[in-house]
Amino acid sequence: MCKIRLLLLAFLILAIPAASFAQFGVSITFAPPALPVYEQPMVPANGYLWTPGYWFYGDEGYFWVPGTWVEPPTVGLLWTPGYWGWGGNAFAWNEGYWGAQVGFYGGVNYGFGYGGVGYGGGYWNNGAFNYNTTVNNVNVTNIHNVYNKTVVNTTAVNYVSYNGGAGGITARPTAAEETAAHEQHTPPTAMQTQHVHAASTNHALLASVNQGRPAIAATAKPGEFSGQGVVAAKQAGAPYKASATEDKAAESKAAESKVAESKATEDKAAESKAAESKAAESKATENKAAESKATENKAAESKATESKAAESKATENKAAESKATEDKAAESKAAESKATENKAAESKATEDKAAESKATESKATEDKAAESKAAESKATENKAAENKAAESKATEDKAAKPKAASPAAESNKPTTARSQPTPKPAAAAHAQPASKPATVAHAQPAPHPAKEAPKAEEHPPQ
Repeated sequence: MCKIRLLLLAFLILAIPAASFAQFGVSITFAPPALPVYEQPMVPANGYLWTPGYWFYGDEGYFWVPGTWVEPPTVGLLWTPGYWGWGGNAFAWNEGYWGAQVGFYGGVNYGFGYGGVGYGGGYWNNGAFNYNTTVNNVNVTNIHNVYNKTVVNTTAVNYVSYNGGAGGITARPTAAEETAAHEQHTPPTAMQTQHVHAASTNHALLASVNQGRPAIAATAKPGEFSGQGVVAAKQAGAPYKASATEDKAAESKAAESKVAESKATEDKAAESKAAESKAAESKATENKAAESKATENKAAESKATESKAAESKATENKAAESKATEDKAAESKAAESKATENKAAESKATEDKAAESKATESKATEDKAAESKAAESKATENKAAENKAAESKATEDKAAKPKAASPAAESNKPTTARSQPTPKPAAAAHAQPASKPATVAHAQPAPHPAKEAPKAEEHPPQ
């Protein structure tokens, strides 16, 4: 059905005279519904301009594009609304545009400053847009660049939404509007294009559904079809009468919907049956998988148990071997330690014995040296005593010679052998120093016999 409509649309466009193709995008043989009656939402912020709502055409017939506040692409530009125009054998849509001047928009009275000719809603001044509060809903507390001026409508307020054809507006472009039409234009912004697309997908905005009275007649911003900024239509601009094409389209749509519902039901039943079959297969597969899993788990558990037992046995054997090795190492270490201690003890005994022997030898040497020294000292003392005795004797003898010469008278007396003078007692030997106490091992050597004092030499009598 959609292909048939597109072919019909192409045929109608080809049938329109070339002069009618100034800005035409789509064309259709029946007129759009009347403009709905609605209030303008409040301007959301300074710098936004009003773009009035309009009826557009889609696959399911006419649908309403809500009026909305839009930021212009450039400061200083004004919006010229689009409009439907009769081209002799079809209605064609003239796209709106941005420009320095407001051009011709079919003489359609869109309201809110767009009374059919020009724009009385405001103007630009030094980069700021000034709002006419007579035709615009402005919060003057927040926006101060406002003025108040009555706008006189030169077009009857009958809510007709198209130019030309049966019942359409008969206005023609003025010289100023013709000039504006030939000036540089800027197409709708991306936000405006998205706004139209959103409206085309909203089933409630179809004229065949809302009967010319859309629930979303205007919005505060493009694409915002819910919330506080949404305004519903008060009423339809005129009683809605669906065209034969729309009725046929509605019937086709209903038939398509019924077929779609039937198809959906069949698909749902098929899906349910397939789902049940799939569920049964899945259940069987799950059961089989569960049995297989249980068997695998059992085998795995048995294998794990055997493996655990083998590991435990191996661990015990390894522990026993390790214990035996440790015990043997400990015994060897103890034996080595004992041998070391014994060797150390033997070495100590040998060292002690050597020390004792060395001490004994040293003591004997010292004793021998002491005895030799004592003997030498004794000999020296004896020699000195003998020398002293000899000297004493010589002195006595020398003293005795004069006495022998004096008694000459006695020479007649028989002389008897002169008795040897009694020798003086030998000088007492010096006391011998006390000998060192003898050691147990060695006996004290016997003292040498004292030498006899020499006899006094006998001299013959003088």
